[in-house]
Amino acid sequence: MGKVIECLLEGPAWVRYRYLTDLLDVPESDGRATEARDGMMHDPQISQLVGDIKAWETTLLQRHNDAEHPIHKLCFLADIGFTIKDPGIEEITALILKLQDTDGPFLTLSNYPTHFGGSGTDEWLWALCDAPLLMYALTKMGLADDPRVKHSFDYLASLVRENGWPCAVSSSLGKFRGPGKKSDPCPYATLIMLKALSSDESRKNDPAVQTGINTLLSLWENCHAEHPYLFKMGTDFRKLKAPFIWYDILHVAEILSQFPQIHNDKRFLSMLEVLRSKADPDGLFTSESIWTKWKGWDFCQKKDPSRWVTLCALRILKRVKG
Repeated sequence: MGKVIECLLEGPAWVRYRYLTDLLDVPESDGRATEARDGMMHDPQISQLVGDIKAWETTLLQRHNDAEHPIHKLCFLADIGFTIKDPGIEEITALILKLQDTDGPFLTLSNYPTHFGGSGTDEWLWALCDAPLLMYALTKMGLADDPRVKHSFDYLASLVRENGWPCAVSSSLGKFRGPGKKSDPCPYATLIMLKALSSDESRKNDPAVQTGINTLLSLWENCHAEHPYLFKMGTDFRKLKAPFIWYDILHVAEILSQFPQIHNDKRFLSMLEVLRSKADPDGLFTSESIWTKWKGWDFCQKKDPSRWVTLCALRILKRVKG
């Protein structure tokens, strides 16, 4: 582990901070953690992200896997430990909280073409492949007890079916749904609903959680035959990729590892074996696919090991080992 430790400790402050707190279990009050966190707040790349999310009101979500959209940058900031107490965060979370559908989900500026059932104009809508990300970020950033967040959780959790979460959208979009059978679960919606639920300890035992877990593990077990809504668990799915934006093995394993009840499930363990196999002789992990819009970040290249991908992989494996 010597090479791994050296690599992570020599990384940017936000990697060091998460290494200390997530892998070494160093208390937040420890001087090493506070120093790293302070450094994170002054990191130019991180500061740029905080600036980027301020465009929330004016940035259109044109694709749910648009890596440049503020929704994914906000989630990354939540992933590395930003809260509403940090500069620039309370402002954006307050705005998100105001943009809420009467049913509960938080809204994202979207434009659905008329041939998909939309108006063809920019409007504030929600879909089950974006709204859970806002719940996740708000909860991780310290707003789990806000009544508006609870309302959103209650409504979206109630949409679960016996085979996971479906494709669901704002009522104004009528009968719109993605490219799949109405009876199919949406793998990505199911993944990010589990992600949202995992961010709130009080909801980890929600009955819907086990349903979602079973859906993802069943899709993994039957990956050659089942591809609902065109989501596959094939070659591309198995490539290591960061940050957590779409449907891939690192993202799925990250979320499933949050639930101790499946740590001995043979299907989950087989997924982890694929993950373990990607470590190099020094125990480091390298991105195998990249989001080009994150150019300049250590995980946005496939030549050398990535500190962030390495940390994410080791954190998943640590949770399972207990």
